[in-house]
Amino acid sequence: MGEVEIRRSARRKRTVRAYREGDKTIVLMPAHLSAAEEERHVRSLVERLDRREQRVRPSDDDLRARATQLSETFLNGRAVPLSVRWVGNQNSRWGSCTSADRSIRLSDRLKGMPEWVVDYVLLHELAHLIEPNHSKRFWALVEAYPETAKAKGFLEGVSWQQRSAP
Repeated sequence: MGEVEIRRSARRKRTVRAYREGDKTIVLMPAHLSAAEEERHVRSLVERLDRREQRVRPSDDDLRARATQLSETFLNGRAVPLSVRWVGNQNSRWGSCTSADRSIRLSDRLKGMPEWVVDYVLLHELAHLIEPNHSKRFWALVEAYPETAKAKGFLEGVSWQQRSAP
């Protein structure tokens, strides 16, 4: 189930709510609930969050198919990666691309983020297969994606929040 933090409130009368903060699940509940009710609610809410995240966390195969679709839509099919996969060892970047072996890796920290954010990072890495630097030509490729500015802002906010978290 992972780490769960219970936050009880005397002001909260009936509703119980849960959300994820990184790898931790935060559960908000009324202060008057019994331990048995707490356990039942926590189990149910964690299972619900897990099911929802499973729907929005594509597999490596799904990621590869999405990369092909993005390449065709925004790059005229010119970016053809040989591998696209999630990795757990990227803590300071969202994705990386090795042009020499045409491999793309996305940080698993992106899992659960909105699809348009993952698409932006994926397209960014696909563009590196065409332009291996961050030149004007590179950014022209990336900015063909209509959600570029919004996704960059979203990721900057997430990065800022993670840096300022205790």
